[in-house]
Amino acid sequence: MAGQPPRLKPIVAISLAHLVNDWYMNFIQTLLPFLVAAGMSVGRGGFLISAFTLSSSVLQPVFGYLVDRKNQRWMVYVGTIWMAIMLSLLGVTDNYAALFAFSLFSGLGTAAFHPQAAAMIGSVSGNRHGLFQAVFAAAGNIGWALTPLIAVPFIVTQGLSATPVLVIPGIAAAAMLLTFSPKSPVGKKGESVPFRPLLREHWRELLKIVFVVALRSLTYFGIIAFLPLFLQERGVTLVHSGQILFVMLFAGALGGLVGGHLSDRLERRGIIIVSLILAAPLFHLALHAEGLARDLLLALGGAALLASFSVTVVLAQEVLRKNAAMASGLTLGFGNGIGGLGVGLVGMLIERYGLGVAMHLIAWLPLVAGILAASIKRRALSAEQTAAAAT
Repeated sequence: MAGQPPRLKPIVAISLAHLVNDWYMNFIQTLLPFLVAAGMSVGRGGFLISAFTLSSSVLQPVFGYLVDRKNQRWMVYVGTIWMAIMLSLLGVTDNYAALFAFSLFSGLGTAAFHPQAAAMIGSVSGNRHGLFQAVFAAAGNIGWALTPLIAVPFIVTQGLSATPVLVIPGIAAAAMLLTFSPKSPVGKKGESVPFRPLLREHWRELLKIVFVVALRSLTYFGIIAFLPLFLQERGVTLVHSGQILFVMLFAGALGGLVGGHLSDRLERRGIIIVSLILAAPLFHLALHAEGLARDLLLALGGAALLASFSVTVVLAQEVLRKNAAMASGLTLGFGNGIGGLGVGLVGMLIERYGLGVAMHLIAWLPLVAGILAASIKRRALSAEQTAAAAT
């Protein structure tokens, strides 16, 4: 546990599976320009993203509760295969009801995967919890970054009808998890404590953390979904915009690693505040820039935005202490889900006021999140974290 050295083999396996899982999580956003080109409205496309986010987020705390009560190792590989199958079917129909159903039900896979996987990482990270939770998060963010880089050229050349081929990475990731994920429970029997007393004690700070995550995720999902359309209006091809997104999201993954590393040495709350407040002006400036300057600003904005990604997870785990999977479900799932649900509303805003207005609104959301993070009370930190911050 905390005093033991990290177990690298399961850390690598779970992190690589997280990369694949989150590669699929960015699938609908990546398909959106193609679906719009095929005749779907931006608003309806945005609600496909919201449907996926709803199912993938609302149930994550429920799955997290099950993990805290009893180890549910099967969730990581069954969830991965389920999501891969559902999302790989998106290109085979133009029926909106079917697309909505695939989007909605595919979210169950990631809802099952994330709490168990994050708790597994915590159980094998030893005395480097912040660092390896950041490695886990960074792998997922790299997966997000790779989606447009791989899926856009594939669909451009093969067409939407070829998407069933893209189930293969999910099958491979599930097989790897079945082989290498830790066999022992993520916690000792009876270690989990009832959630309701903790919720009564810490609900204000947990609510603040969840809404910080929600604002950050709305920025993240909104930029991924609508930046290609914004750039397309300015003469940038979808393939090129996919490359730009890859750079931004890969920089975000690196920023997450840096933030997680620093969180083992500095106050976690401070990292969240500074990184989010810094992200807002960088994104705003990027919307007014072109060429290399635009790409560099987007990369820096992505790094700043995601520097707090794993830090919010660890902070919530410290607040809930012995309910690590529940804390992961609240931040990775419910908090991200609230933000993702807003993408559909942003799509409606675009249809009414245009892409420019919506993108500028999205760009300033991290500033609001940073201000909210500053109101999180220091008592939300564990004694261990408080002592680390003071040294």
